[in-house]
Order: sequence, then C-alpha cells, then structure tokens
Amino acid sequence: MSDPASIRLTVNGQAREGRCETRKLLVDFLREDLGLTGTHVGCEHGVCGACTVLVDGEAARSCLMLAVQANGAELLTVEGLASGEALHPLQAAFHEHHALQCGFCTPGMLLTALDFLRTNSDPTETQIREGLSAVLCRCTGYQGIVNAVAAAARALKSSR
Repeated sequence: MSDPASIRLTVNGQAREGRCETRKLLVDFLREDLGLTGTHVGCEHGVCGACTVLVDGEAARSCLMLAVQANGAELLTVEGLASGEALHPLQAAFHEHHALQCGFCTPGMLLTALDFLRTNSDPTETQIREGLSAVLCRCTGYQGIVNAVAAAARALKSSR
C-alpha cells in the first residue's frame, strides 16, 4: 500500500480536504471521505453516467478519475445544485415533468444537462437527446427528461 495523499479541492463552493490512497477513485472519495452520497456508482466503467460531476465546470465521470487528479479543482456535485431550500431550475423542471422514476441516474443526468445547457442555451429536442445520450436511464423512456431539460433551458434563459 502506498502512503495516503493529501487532497485539497473546492466542492459545492466549500473548501474541502482529505487524505486517501492514490488509487482511490473520485466517486469513492466523494461518497466515503466527504459523505456526498448523491453521486452514484453505477457501472464503474464510465458508460452509464450516474457518477457525473462537474470538474472545473465540465462534466466528468468520477468513476474514471482518481481523487488525486482532482487536487486543486473546483467540483460541483448534485448536492450543490440547490440554493438552500430553492431548487435549481433543472431540479424543479425534473420534478415538474416527472423526469425520474428510481432516481439512480438523476444526479448524473442533472449535471450532464447543466453542462450541456451552459454550451447550448436554446437546444432543440434532438440536441437535448444527443447531449444527454452520455447518461443511461432504464426507467423513464427519456421523454420526461427531454421535456424537463427543455423547460429548464427556457427558465434559465428567462432568468438572465
């Protein structure tokens, strides 16, 4: 076993630090060391997207990234979307459009959608489907998710 490495990063706007083995995955560090269990472990191969977080503003699979690679980075997890009791427009749209069933993919879907909407503020349905194709959902059939992302795009656009 190697000596534990120190990790300092900003997660959801808060400076955080910890120590872990250099081989520990970021998803495990978030869940086990920082207690942020909203990021889900799915396939552990980067295919399903359930573990998606934003690293320095861009979507990343936390099951494919070592925690030490995030040293010094700014992370956003699903826990950081809401502002107190006020849901983020994406979360509100997912609720309003019934865009979840079991909820397992939802954290990754939300963060993937947030990253997508930062680069495409007025997407078509086809663009939304393509933008979200990196996250697999086995429950919903995607239509509610697509409708929610379209509604969130409109809400975010009108709030600017």
